[in-house]
Amino acid sequence: MNDLIKSLLPSPLPDTADTMLTAVREILQSLALLGLWRSKFFEHAAFYGGTALRILYGLNRFSEDLDFSLLTHSGNFSFDKYGNAIVKELKAFGFNVTFEVKQKTAHTAIESAFLKANTLEQLLVIEAPESIVSGINKKSVLKIKLEIDTNPPAGFDTEMKYVFSPVQFAVRSYTLPSLFAGKMHALLCRKWKNRVKGRDWYDFVWYVSRFPELSLNHLQERMIQSGDYSDARPLTKKSLLKMIYNSIDDLDIDNARKEVLPFVNDIRSLDIWSKDFFRAAAGKIKC
Repeated sequence: MNDLIKSLLPSPLPDTADTMLTAVREILQSLALLGLWRSKFFEHAAFYGGTALRILYGLNRFSEDLDFSLLTHSGNFSFDKYGNAIVKELKAFGFNVTFEVKQKTAHTAIESAFLKANTLEQLLVIEAPESIVSGINKKSVLKIKLEIDTNPPAGFDTEMKYVFSPVQFAVRSYTLPSLFAGKMHALLCRKWKNRVKGRDWYDFVWYVSRFPELSLNHLQERMIQSGDYSDARPLTKKSLLKMIYNSIDDLDIDNARKEVLPFVNDIRSLDIWSKDFFRAAAGKIKC
């Protein structure tokens, strides 16, 4: 096994197929970012979302996708020019993957692509235990989704963050106050019909516990763009808290906890979840 790959594996090694596959996905995510950096992707775009929090700031839950935002609006962006760089980088570490750009059926500002690989082959690359390998379907496909917003709302700030493993490289990322604003927009405005996104509430608690400063300006711009804010007056902390309290009143705590369970290691951290707990958390936000 490549020594750099070995350094990326958790210690002790995962002992179930699900946790081992999570470890593989995280390695592929990191190497994809390395390939994007080599291709100068971050001269035009910034990293954000849950995976950015995990890789750059230590969020203690797994996040599935790689989410990006262009720095300025562009109507002709395509992932095509970066796919070869990602595939080449992963191949250098022994991973055989394909890169497919999603063909859109409707006009949106979001461009998507997928990294795809044979699950069993990737487990063999990291020398997963036979007890895990033997239970994997030979035709199983491992997928990682990449998305980029080509018409980002205004008001965000970015910074260069440095990653030191597997090799040293740099990633342009939203700053934490802008990241928090994006998370609050998802929590307050994401339409999931009858589903509840417990991961949003988990991340919300993570922010207020560690980095409670939020960019009201960027949150307002996001809400205006999505049609969720039409007030002529600027968004204030007081009006934001009212929105959060309304969302808490409507929250199904049990379903939120159930949704996030597969993505966290310490499920005991969810025991304290209640509407009073989330109201107290909201009070810690700094604007």
